[in-house]
Amino acid sequence: MTKMATRDAYGKALVKLGQINDNVVVLDADLSKSTKTNDFCKAFPSRFFNMGIAEQNLIGAACGFATAGKIPFASSFAMFATGRAFEVIRNSVAYPKLNVKICATHAGLTVGEDGASHESIEDMAIMRAIPNMTVLVPADGVEAEQMILEAAKFNGPMYVRLGRSAVPTIFDENYKFQIGKGNVVRQGNDVSIIACGIMVNEAILAHEALKSEVINMSTIKPIDRELIINAAKETGAIVTAEEHSIIGGLGSAISEVVSEECPVVVKKVGVKDTFGESGTPAELLKKYGLTAEDIVNSVKEAIAKK
Repeated sequence: MTKMATRDAYGKALVKLGQINDNVVVLDADLSKSTKTNDFCKAFPSRFFNMGIAEQNLIGAACGFATAGKIPFASSFAMFATGRAFEVIRNSVAYPKLNVKICATHAGLTVGEDGASHESIEDMAIMRAIPNMTVLVPADGVEAEQMILEAAKFNGPMYVRLGRSAVPTIFDENYKFQIGKGNVVRQGNDVSIIACGIMVNEAILAHEALKSEVINMSTIKPIDRELIINAAKETGAIVTAEEHSIIGGLGSAISEVVSEECPVVVKKVGVKDTFGESGTPAELLKKYGLTAEDIVNSVKEAIAKK
């Protein structure tokens, strides 16, 4: 099985965009080697801007480019893009509905050895709470590349959550990503596992021991309500899986839908209201309950409560 980090796919997609659209510009907060925007910098140096370690300035400058008709992709680590720059994102990007793409890498626990200060487990909750903001999370490199290409066509504020570590490739060349749509990656009937990001692969591994449906929910906002409601009606229970806090992220978004439309049991696999720590990605996922085994256990609990 091939592997690729979604940040690597992001870098490759930016170069493709640069070749087909002269209006694409890329901004970074002095992290271009890590965010992989350096690929674009090498190919199109006149359209790349290093804004320094200053995320508020990064987003503010991106807003300026957007008002001038450019399509800015602004990158930093997820912790700093959504944390340090929150007010600028809210008031200068989302409020006036500017066409700014905030593509943040190094999200979640799998930042690993960088530790709790760099492990962004709140970013989806922060971004999806902002009006006018679209929130996307790719499951693998194939989806990440398609997502970035589609982001350039989409007019409006957008947050794309990308990872540091290489993840297994799930999709092939026949896959077609659509903003606002989830997709069933494994069929099943006892419980619906709805996952995003790296947890889609863990859900697929869990599926091998179960008879559960697996859904990749790569658009967190606007969430695919129709798919969620159909899953709730068909299986009668849902397990969510995300590399994020269970507060405010994918699990919360899905719970909001089913509580209004089709109340069923929802069990959440994710970070349980705590900070992370330094360690390898595999160690952290195991310690904080984000493995295929944890999904299997949650599925069994959900079945018992149906």
